[in-house]
Amino acid sequence: MIPPKPESRQERVSLWRYMRLFRRDILSAQPQKLYHAWMAEFKTPFFRSYMVNDPALIDVVLKLRPDDFPKSDRVGAGLRPVLGNSVFLTNGEVWRRQRRIIDPSFEGGRLRETFDAINAAVDAALVRLAAARNPCEVEFEASHATADVIFRTLFSVPIEDKIAAQVFDAFRRHQRSQPILNLAAFIPLPRWAPRFFKRESLETAQTIRSLIREMTEKRLKEIDAGTAPDDLATKIMTTVDPETGDRFDVEEMIDQVAIFFLAGHETSAAALSWALYLLATHPEWQDRVAEEVADWEPSFAALSQLRVTRNVFRETLRLYPPVPMMVRETVQPEEFRKRVVRKGAQVVLSPWHLHRHERLWDRPDIFDPSRWDDPASQESQRQAYMPFSAGPRVCTGAGFAMVEGVLLIARLTKYYRFEPVDGRVPVPEAQLTVRSRDGIWLKVTPRG
Repeated sequence: MIPPKPESRQERVSLWRYMRLFRRDILSAQPQKLYHAWMAEFKTPFFRSYMVNDPALIDVVLKLRPDDFPKSDRVGAGLRPVLGNSVFLTNGEVWRRQRRIIDPSFEGGRLRETFDAINAAVDAALVRLAAARNPCEVEFEASHATADVIFRTLFSVPIEDKIAAQVFDAFRRHQRSQPILNLAAFIPLPRWAPRFFKRESLETAQTIRSLIREMTEKRLKEIDAGTAPDDLATKIMTTVDPETGDRFDVEEMIDQVAIFFLAGHETSAAALSWALYLLATHPEWQDRVAEEVADWEPSFAALSQLRVTRNVFRETLRLYPPVPMMVRETVQPEEFRKRVVRKGAQVVLSPWHLHRHERLWDRPDIFDPSRWDDPASQESQRQAYMPFSAGPRVCTGAGFAMVEGVLLIARLTKYYRFEPVDGRVPVPEAQLTVRSRDGIWLKVTPRG
């Protein structure tokens, strides 16, 4: 069984057709040749775009010279109403300062401290799944579970908390109303120019930021009073930049909480949904996970025992990387594969195509978690696997996501069996993350 994959577009289409395809789904807007090409150039009247699949060039952009390829605001413009000036969108010294304050809260020792909160969210997810309708739309359940993880680890409140529930609802409405790519993705506009956002998008963004402000200001008062819980929000808000001695002010913290929620909840939900679907359609692997966790008791130390489950999650991230594409911009003329690249060109790095590249992976479209134990696959894993990006801008929460994903897969599979629903094959499509066009529907039954 080959997991679902979007159909590629025709080789040549008009710019207008391409823009329409791109706004609907950035994956099916791409031609088939990108699964084989080392590089492809896309020309518009306003800019040049280069998709890079050559591992050596990817290393230059992400690892060797990252300052020469800052994040492009063509994508960021669509996210600023809710994310502001968060670490996901910034560049240069602003980004470095933000990372100096954020990174210590996600180091190994502190990651261990979040385990009980993550596990409590999984407990709640197991209870909700028992009461869910069958067949079950697992994307919604996964979104609920991963949002609960974020609220418990960040602010020590479950998703049932009134403000947490309002933030969750507002984010869902915002994502339905606002495609990530707006006019600025195709036409160079100055920062002051209007972006023509929908009214609903601006209203939901304002709601989200107002609710986060309320939680942030409450936490600042608790920190001042010495009553704040020792969670991620407290750690980040009390961390001092070692170079400047500064801390995040309220506005900066609102920006960071917004991206923690969007990145930590939306990407994790997408990965978990696809993992459950892949297990449902590959029952032999689901049985192997269930066998591995049958007598397993959750703890941070015991996670290292879950080799099969971890390989299932890795393979899910290969086939369905939550963030399918990343866009950088050149700050000076470059030469890529003997081709002149002008200053201001867009450099597209696509985990989606890299992870399925025909020259880099054996049977790239097949779900095969055993490849992660195969020595012959090690070079592909090293060169062509970057679900969390790479280099200095690798996702701060990569370790957190691996703990969360493995734990959720392990415990959900321990207590429930997942089976596909006839006639409901999910169709992957992507805006910010790789989701299913009409949800992912599975039969969910308790294990005996």
